Amino acid sequence: MIPTLRARFRQRFTPAGDGGPPDRFDRRLIAPMVLGSVLNPVNSSMIAVALVPIGSALGAPPSQTAWLVSGLYLATAVGQPVIGRLVDMFGPRRLYLIGTAMVGVAGLLGSVAPNLGALVAARVLLGFGTSAAYPAAMHLTRSEAERTGRDSPAGVLTALAVSAQTVSVIGPTLGGLLIGLGGWRTIFLVNVPLSLACLVLGALRLPKATKIAKGADRAADAGGVPVPAARGIDLPGMALFAALLVALMVFLMKPRAEDWYLPVLALLAGAAFARRELRVPEPFIDLRVLGGNGPLLATFLRQFLSYTTAYAFLYGFTQWLEEGRGLHAAAAGLVLLPLSLTGLLVSAITGRREAVRGKLVVGSLVQIAGCAAMLTLQAGSALWLLAAVGALMGVPQGLNGLANQNALYRQADPARIGSAAGLLRTFMYLGAMAASAADAAFFQHGADTGGLHHLSLFMLAGAVLLLAVTVIDRSLGTLTPRKA
Repeated sequence: MIPTLRARFRQRFTPAGDGGPPDRFDRRLIAPMVLGSVLNPVNSSMIAVALVPIGSALGAPPSQTAWLVSGLYLATAVGQPVIGRLVDMFGPRRLYLIGTAMVGVAGLLGSVAPNLGALVAARVLLGFGTSAAYPAAMHLTRSEAERTGRDSPAGVLTALAVSAQTVSVIGPTLGGLLIGLGGWRTIFLVNVPLSLACLVLGALRLPKATKIAKGADRAADAGGVPVPAARGIDLPGMALFAALLVALMVFLMKPRAEDWYLPVLALLAGAAFARRELRVPEPFIDLRVLGGNGPLLATFLRQFLSYTTAYAFLYGFTQWLEEGRGLHAAAAGLVLLPLSLTGLLVSAITGRREAVRGKLVVGSLVQIAGCAAMLTLQAGSALWLLAAVGALMGVPQGLNGLANQNALYRQADPARIGSAAGLLRTFMYLGAMAASAADAAFFQHGADTGGLHHLSLFMLAGAVLLLAVTVIDRSLGTLTPRKA
């Protein structure tokens, strides 16, 4: 009996990476995965409360401080799929450590930046640095599934989603607290201890070798160098992809007729990118495989539609609360609190069940109901009604993103899970830029109630399209866990 109890104790408490059971997810990986993945949302949200003090300190108008937000979005949108591809080629450990080290360097640079230009450069470096952890986490999740033969990562995927949502909620509060304690530079300096924590956890816990299906074995020698090395990095393909994305996103941030050359440049870069990727043996993004993977392309489209509506509500509704409804910024923040709390609660309750199709159908239907409810709002609407609309829109926030993440996990080529996860984040940022452009178009003369109603119709059209793309996609009903 004693040997049996001893064996059970070892099976339950010994990590898989240290000689524990080969059929159990190594829980030591969760801490570095989650901590690294929240670096992006915490830096995206803290900056919201720092724009005004930064502008005052550096003598920069809002039109210039806005680049502190846009610079990180642009860098992350480009960096996620690029670094994700490098994760697929060289394994997650090295890219995770390099990326989180860049976060610490960017934090130091931002804390001593003498002018706005240097501060924007630090934010761009932050964007690239924070782009490594999420693709690395998705790669590790897939490799653990292959190693253990037990493909049930719903809890891990939920932890990644819920932690990011939680940090997005507390980010502005944390930023305000840090600014109150030590000024606006502290929101950059806080990245130094976060980076050090990631580096320590990553060095101690991330494996030097990961294995992905289809023969993509990232074996490592004693120094942690992948063997065999990748046959080549598609630098021209990455550069053309970056040119395509930057031109498109800069235009979406502020569409103007005089900037007609930006979509033209994006079109030319896209054509050159497609031509190259179809010809090289080891492309950055394998368009032949991606083009034949209709379900994955539909997931990218649903991610774009989901976040276009979500960000249009977050940006537009907040502006209307302050200008159209006449609320103080603090009061507007309290009205939006049910949005975040509902999203977190829904994710926590439903996270362990994948149910991709069901989540997307319910999420899109509730988005439709929320957009319809926005059409009833007036300048004199009661606060409880405003909070109720926010709580309603929090439901799809907790369902759609998690469902798309789970769908991608099942649909993507396992050997390219890192780059696919990066592309999923890119489509999220494209949705954010499209939402920002819609807000600017409908609030040309201020965030009045008429503009809010027009924005609501735009969001309603997107939610209906999301529902249609979900309903006609029969592949969602056949998603099942893969076996190693």
